[in-house]
Amino acid sequence: MRLGLPQWAGTLAVKAAVFITVMCCALAALLGVLVHVSVTNQTVGQARELALSRLEDATAAFEAGDALRRGVAVDPPELPDSLRELAVAGERGTMVAEYRGRPTMWAAGPADGSRALAVEVDYSQQARTIEGLDRAILWSSGLAIGATLLVGAFAVTRVTRRLHATARVARRISGGDLDARVDDPRTKDPTRPQDEVAAVAAALDSMASSLQSKLLAEQRFTADVAHELRTPLTGLHAAAELLPAGRPTELVRDRVAALRTLTEDLLEISRLDTGRERSELDTEPLAALAERVVRASGTETEVVVVRDVVVETDRRRLERVLGNLVANAHKHGRGPVSLTVDGPVVTVRDHGVGYPEYLVAHGPQRFRTEGGAKGHGLGLTIALGQAEVLGARLTFANAADGGAVATLELR
Repeated sequence: MRLGLPQWAGTLAVKAAVFITVMCCALAALLGVLVHVSVTNQTVGQARELALSRLEDATAAFEAGDALRRGVAVDPPELPDSLRELAVAGERGTMVAEYRGRPTMWAAGPADGSRALAVEVDYSQQARTIEGLDRAILWSSGLAIGATLLVGAFAVTRVTRRLHATARVARRISGGDLDARVDDPRTKDPTRPQDEVAAVAAALDSMASSLQSKLLAEQRFTADVAHELRTPLTGLHAAAELLPAGRPTELVRDRVAALRTLTEDLLEISRLDTGRERSELDTEPLAALAERVVRASGTETEVVVVRDVVVETDRRRLERVLGNLVANAHKHGRGPVSLTVDGPVVTVRDHGVGYPEYLVAHGPQRFRTEGGAKGHGLGLTIALGQAEVLGARLTFANAADGGAVATLELR
């Protein structure tokens, strides 16, 4: 689930945004606490010095027998108990407490040994100053976090957008589009600063160009070999027809026919590799087409029609796909072989040892064999290529109770 993020966003952008936010909040909290503590200590210190100065003057006046000024009293009932006990014990001290609904700085000291002389100083202005400072810290921290997050998100999304474009091109290349390129402008302008994303894009473009060159060379080689073989094989076929009847002649004709089939398969693969093959669409009842393919194969294949459907497809190419699947099931599997039509899905199944693991995982690969076993030739490769031309999806799997299962999903 992408949680409504735009296409260029992803977990990297989310993680970066969360990291930036957490770091900004931590930094803002640290700075806010430091400023709050520093200013509060300074403000409280100034108020304490003022209160102690007034207490000293009041003590001198009390000892001289002068009248006490306003805000000075002996044992006032509002004096905090802890401060009263400190003064009675012969010490001087200060404390901030609520008095008449407003914050007050109290200063107290000993009066005559058993009583406390107390001075009250209005602390409202200092308290409002600290509260205003705290609000300013919160607002400025919020604005700083928001601005930093926006700038950080802009910078991160520029990187993630480029990474997303590179990943999209990589997926296109893995899907067979070897013309896809990232074309990052940084890789073409040496005056611009190069970063890791540009290095990855340049490496991907270089890899795609190299891979495309090798595949084109392989395709040209396959096509050239197939074309060059056609002429001598035609002459060889004609010569084989002139041989006298007998077992050796049958063997020669059989091998010549196999070579001609292999040459035609190579030519068909070379045409499919070019990517220029186009289907000629027509409407066909799928069940009737499947039965026609089985009859043409000359094999004992059971046709099961669960649900017939009329499909718009290229009849010749579809017959080629199904014919190759049926032929492969009989050649490399064991009977019984069945072809099942269930709507636009056609399944060909045998009861042999199943497909090799590499084929199930990665699809058919030309001429590949494993462990000395007989390979699957070019039939499945051609079936897969023709299915792609049809816009169909051909998958290979092994049944739980044994046997190979090829599933063709027409669209």
